Amino acid sequence: MNSASDTPAEAFICEAVRTPIGRYGGALAAVRADDLAAIPIAALLERQPSLDAAAIEDVFLGCANQAGEDNRNVARMAALLAGLPVSVPGATVNRLCGSGLDAVAIAARTIRSGEAQLAIAGGVESMSRAPFVMPKADSAFSRNAEIFDTTIGWRFINPRLKERFGVDSMPETGENVAAQFNIARADQDRFALRSQQRAAAAAGRGFFASELVPVQIAQRKGKPPLVVARDEHPRPAKPRVSTTAPARCSSPRRAPCGAGASPRAPASSRRPPPGSSRASWGWDPCRLRARCSRSRGFRWHRWM
Repeated sequence: MNSASDTPAEAFICEAVRTPIGRYGGALAAVRADDLAAIPIAALLERQPSLDAAAIEDVFLGCANQAGEDNRNVARMAALLAGLPVSVPGATVNRLCGSGLDAVAIAARTIRSGEAQLAIAGGVESMSRAPFVMPKADSAFSRNAEIFDTTIGWRFINPRLKERFGVDSMPETGENVAAQFNIARADQDRFALRSQQRAAAAAGRGFFASELVPVQIAQRKGKPPLVVARDEHPRPAKPRVSTTAPARCSSPRRAPCGAGASPRAPASSRRPPPGSSRASWGWDPCRLRARCSRSRGFRWHRWM
């Protein structure tokens, strides 16, 4: 609560920037996750020259993988790489696909509780650079070896957890939801098509232009850097609803799943800084109203 009264402080989003969203294995695949996360933070400092970087009281970043270059608190690494003072701390949040949104909510709650006035919040992910991982041998001279692809899904599964709750992947979860609520493949295709059309229309009229921060990628000696300045999605060709058979699902016992899902892609976003008393810096803030989490009892992807 606010020390001055029983009324919580307000939390506002005062600036929002992000890198373009890349395809899996696309233009941004050459960029480390920590470097990618640092780009919009540095852009915020450039956009707000009157802002004292030392006044930023925390950096919250969501990251679902954390198995490779995004390990060991990528929020702190990105803050340092972006040029924030060493006095500015950082915390990495993992609520899987909800990680970045949860980071924003944590920053807002921190401000509303009076613990901070200014924070940076957002998320970063690079599935293109997700590594393979191997456990240590379970005994001396063991001839058993496992390897896991950390791009999506589980690794190092606890047998007790699998037995009690299952370890369905995200694609299997979509199939579970479709079966549970009788969502037809044709309806999924129409929804995906409408989403593609709306995204393409928004990009075409420059809706995202003010929030995009170009990413420069160094090339071989003598070549100019590659500049990625726009999202690699949606698909450039005009999409249409297919009348063919459903896409092959990840398990034969599942319901048909749509083929127009969102991309597995590298990207970094910042919705900083939520602040309770920074209108005097010339920002046009957007108030954060509320946020909640709830776990459902279905056999879905329940780990958010």
